[in-house]
Order: sequence, then C-alpha cells, then structure tokens
Amino acid sequence: MEPGTWRAAVSPDKPNCLLLQSLTVLNAAFPVHLLRSAWIWAASLTLVLLWTPLLGAIRLFDVEPRRLRTGRWFRRLGRVLARINPWRIHISGGENLHANQAYVIVSNHQSLADIPILSHLKLDTKWLAKAELFRLPFLGWMLRMAGDVPIDRSDRRKGAKALLQCARYLRQRCSVVFFPEGTRSPDGQVLPFNEGPFQLAIREQIPILPLVVDGSRAALPRDSWIFGKTQNIHLRILEAVSVDGWNIKQVPALRDAVRQRIMDELDRLRGVHRGP
Repeated sequence: MEPGTWRAAVSPDKPNCLLLQSLTVLNAAFPVHLLRSAWIWAASLTLVLLWTPLLGAIRLFDVEPRRLRTGRWFRRLGRVLARINPWRIHISGGENLHANQAYVIVSNHQSLADIPILSHLKLDTKWLAKAELFRLPFLGWMLRMAGDVPIDRSDRRKGAKALLQCARYLRQRCSVVFFPEGTRSPDGQVLPFNEGPFQLAIREQIPILPLVVDGSRAALPRDSWIFGKTQNIHLRILEAVSVDGWNIKQVPALRDAVRQRIMDELDRLRGVHRGP
C-alpha cells in the first residue's frame, strides 16, 4: 500500500463521510416532514387522551347551565395543540372584541388547523360543528361535555333544532362560532356562505363578528395528514357588524356583505389587489 493511500484509509474524515451518507439515506427513506408529522399526530392524540378525563372531572363540578368552565378548558386544549405545531400565530384586531358582548362569530375555513387557531379567542363560545365529529371517541365526548352543538346538514329539521340551541346560548350571552362555508375550502378561496348564522343574528338581534384566517391551509392541507413547514398563520378580528335595522328578508344581502368583508381582508393579508 502506498503511503498516500494508507493516509486516506485512516483519515479522520472518513467516519464523518460515512455518517453523512447514512444520514442522507435515512432522510431519503424517512423524510423529516413525515417524521415531524407523525410526532405531531402522536403528541396530539396523547393530549386528547389525557385531556378527556380531565375535562370529565371539570364537567362533573361545572353546574353553571352554560358550562362555561368546561368550555374554557376545552378551548385551552386547542391552544396547547397549537403550541406543539410549527406555527407562528399572529392575532390582530383584538380591539374589536368586547368580552361582555355576545356575538354570532363567522369565519372562513381553510383547514383543520383553524380550530386550534380560533381557540385563542378571549371569549366564552360554543361551536356549531358537524354531527359526525360528535360520534368520534374522546373528541366527540369532549364536544358534548363542553356543550357544543352538533348539526346534521342532511336533515333540515335537525338543522333547525341546532340553530334553536344556538339561539338559546346567545340569549344567555354566550357567543356561538360558525363556519358558514360548511366545509374547508379546497383552494383557499372563500366558498359561498350559508344563511343560517345571519338569520340567527337578525332574529336574536346579536351583532356578527367576522374573523379572517390565513395560512392554515399550508399548515395542514385538506385531505392530507402531512403538516407543512414552519408557517405564519394570521387571525384577524374584524369590526363587528350591527344588525340594527336589518330584517329577515335582507338575510341574503347581509350574508353577502359579511362574506365580502372577509374576502377583502383576506386579499389585504395576501397582498392581492382586485382593482380595475
């Protein structure tokens, strides 16, 4: 063996090269984003499993009819889940929020990530959610314990019953959260709104609080379990819309006006100009 060859064979850089090659192969077989997503889902499931008996104990001693304490602890779970994700959450417009006022809260809907993001609202709230979620173990049990409202959109009678329950909460000065698109947007654009929340606001004479969420779609895309990279997510609280002077025949106009405000603010967040 020639001296130069011998030195290369025992060079201290050789183990480092082998380690680098091994890490490259490992990363190719198990990409970091897949490992990170698996860890987040495992941590989230663990939190849900641990939180369920805790919430059950809180519910047991929560004798207040609105179950406000149980609801607060359930939303706290959402905030904890947000912390274990690679998200930077930016909340603005807090000056438009008045703690002693009940609202019909409406938000655009991009992702499952919207739920822990909206849990940062400093309000006592109940949520209108798909009935299928209430059938899930653990999560569904907590939704029921918190007093959230299931809605079956395929059954008009059950849908009307759900809105009546929301009306009762509003009369008790507890805000209710709606996603009036009815589902997550497939492309980040705002889908048409349902009329239910706006009918409710006019009938109960409760102001509408529009929310705008942006960035959550990239954080957890629809129809995917893979979490995105570190993501900025914005939650913008807009000025409340008074329903004074509106009547039930004007529900479509009110619905469209609120939707347009949300779309305009979403464009501002994204730096989009829709001018002529």
